[in-house]
Amino acid sequence: MTQLAVHLVVNDPDAAAAWYVEVLGAEETSRVVLPDGRPLTVELRVGDTVLAVAGEWPDRGQRTPASLGGTPAAFHLPVADVDAAYARAIEAGASAVEAPYDAFWGDRTAQFLDPSGHRWAVDRHQRDVSADELAERVAAMFA
Repeated sequence: MTQLAVHLVVNDPDAAAAWYVEVLGAEETSRVVLPDGRPLTVELRVGDTVLAVAGEWPDRGQRTPASLGGTPAAFHLPVADVDAAYARAIEAGASAVEAPYDAFWGDRTAQFLDPSGHRWAVDRHQRDVSADELAERVAAMFA
C-alpha cells in the first residue's frame, strides 16, 4: 500500500466499484457489508493504491462531489493508452472535462468526472521537459 489510501464517497458503492474495475482496471480486495446486505465499504486496489468506496451519509457529513456541486481535487492515474482510457470512461458514463491532448509538460492527458463527480486525469508520460522549457510554457500560458 502507498502511504496514502483514498476513501471516496460515491452514489452507490456496488455500482462505483464495478465502474472503477471496468474503467480504471481496479481489483476488488474486500468489502464490509451492512446487515441488510448493502455494502458499507468496498476496498479496491488501483496499481499500488488502496481506493475504498462508500455511499453517502449526509447526516455524517459524507457527500459526493456531485451533491456538493463539484470537487477541488483531481486524481491522476498513469495509463498505457490515454485515448482508450478516456473513451472507456466516457462510454461508461463519465462526464467529459478535457479530451485527450499532448500537454506542454510532456504528458498525453485527459480528464473526466466519474458518475459520483470525482475528477480523474489519465496521463501517459511522452517526453521529458526541461525546467527552462516548462517555465517558458507557463509564462506564455499566463501572459
